[in-house]
Amino acid sequence: MIQEYRNCIGGEWLAASSGDWAEVRNPADTDEVLGQVPASGVADIKGAIAAARDAFPGWAGLTPPERGRVLHRAANLLEGQADEWAALLTREEGKTRLESQREVVRSVELLRYFAGEAWRVGGDMLPADTPHTLLYSTRVPLGVCAIITPWNFPLSIPVWKIAPALVVGNTVVFKPASATPIMAIKLTALLHEAGLPAGVLNVVTGAGGALGDALVTDAGIDAVSFTGSFAVGHALYQKTALRMTRTHLEMGGKNPVIVAADADLAKAVQIVSAASFGLTGQACTATSRVIVERPVIREFTDRLVAAARSWKVGPGLTEGVQMGPAVSKGQCQTDLEYIEVARSEGAHVLAGGQAPSGSSYSRGHFVQPTVLGSVTPDMRIAQEEVFGPVVGLIEAGDLEQAFAIANNTSYGLSAGIITTDLRQAIRFAERAEAGMIKVNQGTVGASIQAPFGGFKHSGSGMFREMGKGAVEFFTKVKTVYIDGQ
Repeated sequence: MIQEYRNCIGGEWLAASSGDWAEVRNPADTDEVLGQVPASGVADIKGAIAAARDAFPGWAGLTPPERGRVLHRAANLLEGQADEWAALLTREEGKTRLESQREVVRSVELLRYFAGEAWRVGGDMLPADTPHTLLYSTRVPLGVCAIITPWNFPLSIPVWKIAPALVVGNTVVFKPASATPIMAIKLTALLHEAGLPAGVLNVVTGAGGALGDALVTDAGIDAVSFTGSFAVGHALYQKTALRMTRTHLEMGGKNPVIVAADADLAKAVQIVSAASFGLTGQACTATSRVIVERPVIREFTDRLVAAARSWKVGPGLTEGVQMGPAVSKGQCQTDLEYIEVARSEGAHVLAGGQAPSGSSYSRGHFVQPTVLGSVTPDMRIAQEEVFGPVVGLIEAGDLEQAFAIANNTSYGLSAGIITTDLRQAIRFAERAEAGMIKVNQGTVGASIQAPFGGFKHSGSGMFREMGKGAVEFFTKVKTVYIDGQ
């Protein structure tokens, strides 16, 4: 019998009002049905918004430490079930067991970090212009927040949005990606087990489009936090602008790494291969362009091709596998189509370039780690986000040209340089048009306490996630004047 997972609306676990269901399958073995979730509609979204509005006064009325203790308890519960969660995460999204374990650990850390914000969020005591006057500012919650998340980090991205929203006193309507809804439902259940009151966090599953539109355009929504593609984010922003709804967008990336002529090439290959092929390239911060100075491009290319060919691809729960499947048939096809587009524009496939053969791959959405040579900055493969294990090599005559190529894209999320020259590293950090700069590190990964977000088409730019930026987005400032006479 197929396991049923349900929406959580007002503390009740409900099927879709239509009675429709959608199956969730293992991307490494599509014969395995992990469960079915509600194929929700607009009525379900409206019910969730109403529940969140009803719950807001009570939740906002608690002290911040009371709210923080719920997140602390949730962190402890998740930590105690880490292996179970990691295995399910791999079966639902496809990443390797080690990658899933790291995501669970990061989610525990995020819950604890934002739980601690309950004791740190405050305001400012200010000098008054008039005598006997108390003047101060404080941060207060926004109200009901819509959280829309992608499938590539189905646990940690929801946590880094939901945890700060909750700890400062907001209530939430959570719309997860349709490819990975089970993790979202389990996260919601975990927070309720930790003591979250009914209606404070509501989760509604289903395909995007009409469901997302109904959520972000509803008058009961006070803020929207979205992570996903530029195309969807841009359309969403146009809708929320009509009501001037506070909106935060984290979107795609076309992240470059520059390999300078003085770089340690062994280290460079290790950094680039991990950032390009790890997580099956399905990270907004994955490296997809490598800009190499001419004196070392031949040796670097040979080393990277050898590294790509050595990666073990397969089901994420199989021992020794380094790269799992694409999340879906559609994503797998997109990866392969971009490789063919690159060929047609003159790029050369130096490693990978197709689905691996063999019976162990026949039921999954697998793509080989792919290295493309002879890529030029104007090719589509150098300009458009693929979201797969595909990296293009671009030759640069010198670092000046490399810097210009790195910035020659509509995206600006993460950018890196590998060099032993500190002066050049600093120059790059100053000139790179990206929200996150990495020197002698991969473009993937971000610290919880640091602001995260991109420039240009990678983000809306006004707010940042994680660190204090998350608290700033999910609160508004109130200034108070009190005449003490």
